[in-house]
Amino acid sequence: MAARTKADEPEQPAATVRTQEYAAGQGWQVGDRAPSDAFRALDAAGTGEPVGPVVYSHPGDYARQIVAKGGEITKGVRAELDAAEADSDSEQG
Repeated sequence: MAARTKADEPEQPAATVRTQEYAAGQGWQVGDRAPSDAFRALDAAGTGEPVGPVVYSHPGDYARQIVAKGGEITKGVRAELDAAEADSDSEQG
């Protein structure tokens, strides 16, 4: 009995599996996609310390971009947003 070769086997179409794509949620929670850019102004004295609230367009002068629109909200991004909120709350008294 002769061994079968690949040429002897009938041609089988490759299986195609359609991947399902789910859009990540839009929001500010870890794992979401940022609905807009987020910036925080930096201290004009040159210390590089973030000051003021989070804003959603570049505030001018020196600023740090926390996340770009469509970027993933990571634990680090969420921590920066929370720190800015805590700073704003403490300034308000």
